[in-house]
Amino acid sequence: MAEVDIYTTMWCPYCARAKSLLEKKGVAYHEISLDEEPNRRPEMTQRSHGGRTVPQIFIDGEHVGGCDDIHALDRAGKLDAKLGLA
Repeated sequence: MAEVDIYTTMWCPYCARAKSLLEKKGVAYHEISLDEEPNRRPEMTQRSHGGRTVPQIFIDGEHVGGCDDIHALDRAGKLDAKLGLA
C-alpha cells in the first residue's frame, strides 16, 4: 500500500473530506497538523511547489494536490491505482 502524507489544520472542512475519502478506502495516512507543528508550513509549501492551502496531499512522495484533486482522481478511477489498491 502507498505511503500517504497529508498536511492539515483542525478547522479545515476540505481536510476532513480528504481524510474521510482515504479512511473510506481503508488507507492509512500520516497527518501533519500545521496547528500542532506550524514550523512545518514552509516544508509543505516547498514540497507542493508553492501550495499554501490545506490539505496538501502526497502519495508515495508525489504531490497530488488538495481535496478537490484527490476526489477528481477518485472519480476518474485513478486514485486506487496510486494508492496501491487496484
